[in-house]
Amino acid sequence: MSTDNIADWLPQEPRPRVVAREEARAGGELALRRDGGDYEVISNGVFLMDTRGGASERELVRAPLSALSGRDEVRVLVGGLGVGFSAREALDDPRVVRVRVVELEPAVLRWHHGPLADVAGNLPHEPRCELVCADVMEHLTAAAGAGETFDAVCMDVDNGPDWTVTEGNDRLYQPRGLELVRRVLAPDGVASWWCAAPAPGFAASLRSRFGEVAAVEVPVARGEPDVIYTART
Repeated sequence: MSTDNIADWLPQEPRPRVVAREEARAGGELALRRDGGDYEVISNGVFLMDTRGGASERELVRAPLSALSGRDEVRVLVGGLGVGFSAREALDDPRVVRVRVVELEPAVLRWHHGPLADVAGNLPHEPRCELVCADVMEHLTAAAGAGETFDAVCMDVDNGPDWTVTEGNDRLYQPRGLELVRRVLAPDGVASWWCAAPAPGFAASLRSRFGEVAAVEVPVARGEPDVIYTART
C-alpha cells in the first residue's frame, strides 16, 4: 500500500461543529461550538472560553469566598455568565444566600436554557441565582446608585484589562469601573477579577484604591497562567 494517502485510512477526529450562531448585542457574532463532549464560545472568530476544566473561573469565586471565612448569608455578584462555572462555584458554598449574575449577551443566557443547561447545574432553575441581561458597567452604576451591596464581587468580563475583545469592556478595568466595584462592596467585602495573563499595571491600579490586593496564578495547559486578582475594602 502506498503511504502517500495513509492518513485517509486512519481514524479521523471529529471536527468541532457549530450548534448555535447568533448576532451579538455588542456587535458581530457569537457562536457556540461542540467539540466532542465540550462546548466552546467563540466571539467574532476569537476563542473566549470552553467547558474544559474551568479551574480559574472557579478560583475567581473561591478566592474571595475563602477570604470571607466566618461570614454567613453571603451575597455574591458575578459579572459575566460564560459557561457558568463561577456562578456554580458560588452556589455550591452553603453560606451563599444570593447570587446575581450579570451577562450582556442574550444568546449566552438562552444557551443556558438549552445546550449549556447541564454544564453548570441548570442555573436558570436555581432559586438562589438571579440571571440579569445587562451591561455590567451599567448594572454596577445602577446598583451603586440604589445603595446595593454584595460581600463578594467577581468580575469575569472579556480577557482582562490588557486584551479585550468587545469594545467598551476596558471601562471595567479603568478608574471609574474600579470605583463602582468598590462602592457596591459591603464593608470588609472582597472583589476579584479574572485575567488571561499577569497585568502589573492593573494590579497597581487596584493597590491605589483598595486596602489588600493579592494575585493567584492558575496554571493552564498552554501559555501564561490565568491570574485572579483579589482586593478588599
